[in-house]
Amino acid sequence: MIFRFRKNRMFACAVGILFCASVQAVTQEMRASFIPDPSKPQNNAFIDQTVQGGYCGTYVADCKAYNLSGVRLPLRFASVRSIEPGATVRNGAMLRIPNQWRSLTIRNVVNGETATVEMRIGGLGTQYVLSDTAKSLTGAATDQQAHDDLWGGRGWWFPSKPCESGAMSAFTPNAYRSFWRGPSETDCSKEAAFRIPWITYDYLDVGYELRTPSPFTMSAGIYTGELIYGVGPGLDIDAGDNLLPDNAVVTFRFVLDVQHLLKVDLPPGGNRIELVPQGGWQAWLQEGRRPVRLLKDQTFNISASSRFRMSIECQYGGIGACSLRDVESGSTFPQVYMSVSLPHGITDAAGRPVKHQRLTERPTDTLFQPGIFVDRAPGTLHFEVPSHYMEQMLQPGQAKQYAGNVTVIWDSEV
Repeated sequence: MIFRFRKNRMFACAVGILFCASVQAVTQEMRASFIPDPSKPQNNAFIDQTVQGGYCGTYVADCKAYNLSGVRLPLRFASVRSIEPGATVRNGAMLRIPNQWRSLTIRNVVNGETATVEMRIGGLGTQYVLSDTAKSLTGAATDQQAHDDLWGGRGWWFPSKPCESGAMSAFTPNAYRSFWRGPSETDCSKEAAFRIPWITYDYLDVGYELRTPSPFTMSAGIYTGELIYGVGPGLDIDAGDNLLPDNAVVTFRFVLDVQHLLKVDLPPGGNRIELVPQGGWQAWLQEGRRPVRLLKDQTFNISASSRFRMSIECQYGGIGACSLRDVESGSTFPQVYMSVSLPHGITDAAGRPVKHQRLTERPTDTLFQPGIFVDRAPGTLHFEVPSHYMEQMLQPGQAKQYAGNVTVIWDSEV
């Protein structure tokens, strides 16, 4: 008996500060991986391996309370005219947080298989920089009081409702750093109480959340895809009509690495199958009673985290089974039928438990799907020569030996 395994990888200028830049794209790579963990067989979550940064990279606990992770993007906004007291929201200081879930298709770079990833941006942060110190603009005695007075007595830490602020903020004489969360897709804004000749947002901190597919349904390999957010007035990430970005597009480039395990362990001598009657040969040898059938159950241990197929290859041809050869005459008469029973956690294509599932030469006949990571769980290969062969195989006083190789294939390349 032979066992074989197949391994399954515009252009914009900010006049106020004479800042100009050709508009292009900011690209942020998002990485995640899945490696089966025997200690957590039910776990089907990818591990986010994106290099964390920005507000959520520093204040991890504050963001995790809202399921947010974070990156800092080199995306700047600059005012094209002064912000006047009483200005409309779009002509003042604002940020639109694109809170809604968005989906993208990721594709296996080798076999083209696709899956869906979802992402939402739950918060945005930045550091505004003023044309002068807040005290010079407002006449307040302290920096903190000046930043508060600049926005009508409630500083940048308090965005318009329903937006919320992160737990931490910081300021210098002419700058203020904070983070805003958007419980819905809405504009977060501040109304100036004093004239601000110009203002910039120095960067953009993004607090994001991901929903990834079940890796148990994916082939092993690298999956890639892109999710694009427009930046600018009326687009996804919007700072109003006054503060314009130096880049028009943010591209999140996803790279997901799926690593699977398919391993089968046989006990010593498990590759040699001896077919015998149930209860042994005594009834035939001593009483001449032919056995009803010949059979053998061979146990094995399987570790699997991804779907796989099983099939057989025969040394001597057969239809849906493998023939055995009479060593003496050379005839290939009886056939041995094979089936498999798999452990709990692995089902067939219809989601049913796998019990005595017939194996044939056609791998498309058998597709098995782990719902969890199965680690060294017991399964059984069933071999049987059925009753209608017994009379010809077993004749009184005639010794015969039948043999043949059968290759059982576990194939994760599906």
